Amino acid sequence: MKIIDNLCKIIASVFYIGYFPVAPGSMGSFAALFLYYFIKESPLLMGVAIIVALILGLITAGRADSLFGGKDSGEIIIDEFMGMLVSLIFLPATMGYIVSAFLLFRFFDIIKPKPISGLEELGGGLGIMADDLMAGIYTNLILQVVYRLL
Repeated sequence: MKIIDNLCKIIASVFYIGYFPVAPGSMGSFAALFLYYFIKESPLLMGVAIIVALILGLITAGRADSLFGGKDSGEIIIDEFMGMLVSLIFLPATMGYIVSAFLLFRFFDIIKPKPISGLEELGGGLGIMADDLMAGIYTNLILQVVYRLL
């Protein structure tokens, strides 16, 4: 069990990035940008990365949360990692869209307007992942509208 518990912590904290003492959620979003740099030209790879992060988060986040002893513990950032990728999929890989996606996603993740705030109540890994998935969808939809209008 100890090995599985440690593996859950490693995955949920995205290889310990979640232990960063200041703004771990922003660090998780920033870590997603590192992966994004390498896969941004392939919607297929972006989709696979999102699905893998979502599945890993659903499996590990709830258990890691109980190990960390909190409700959506700050060390768990796989949700921000996945949500940031959702924010960027199918958008042009320009600095303007990347920065806008980062700022909008962090805004929605921190402020949690309805119905994002209600998704946390699902509890466990689902609640942890769902609110960031929705924040990523909100961000992407807004930027898709901007992209279509420009």
